[in-house]
Amino acid sequence: MTRSTGQAPKVLAFAGSARSGSFNKQMVRAAVRGVESAKVACTLIDLRDYALPLYDADLESAEGLPAAAIALRELFQEHQGLLIASPEYNSSISPLLKNSVDWVSRSPEAKQDLSGFQGKVAAIMAASPGPLGGLRGLVVLRSLLTNIGVTVLAQQVTLRGAGDAFGNGRLREARQAQRVENLGRELAELVLKLHAA
Repeated sequence: MTRSTGQAPKVLAFAGSARSGSFNKQMVRAAVRGVESAKVACTLIDLRDYALPLYDADLESAEGLPAAAIALRELFQEHQGLLIASPEYNSSISPLLKNSVDWVSRSPEAKQDLSGFQGKVAAIMAASPGPLGGLRGLVVLRSLLTNIGVTVLAQQVTLRGAGDAFGNGRLREARQAQRVENLGRELAELVLKLHAA
């Protein structure tokens, strides 16, 4: 695992959903409060702002990395922690999230480059209207991240019945909000330990 670079560690936070009213976008914002309570800088992004074509090796070979892929890749490389809220699509992760990972894993030389992932630590969570709270998708996400060099916290949070869980962009129940914030704080504290100057 990568140790201190001499710079203050940072966490990159995002949801694997494009929908403006996404439950997972609301959930990750709650977790960001936990990161910030541990005095760790957190960059919250919307993957919708990084419009990328479906990964295509022929396109990459002909045109190189899209500008959005380069910008996203640089963000991943600049952060030591990843805070991810992942919607569940048919028992897996969203195409948006998988496609973003695929592009970030490429280099300008059209080669695999996992520097945006290797040595990072991640906390994962999911919100879903369903009874399992997105649990099946997190199994896939954990496997994917682990296979590309990310250490994923054992603790994760799922939120079922998400359609009724939020009000004015915040979790209604204090206990649920605390669980989500605690996950963000746990990630931040681990990042601080691993990258202490």
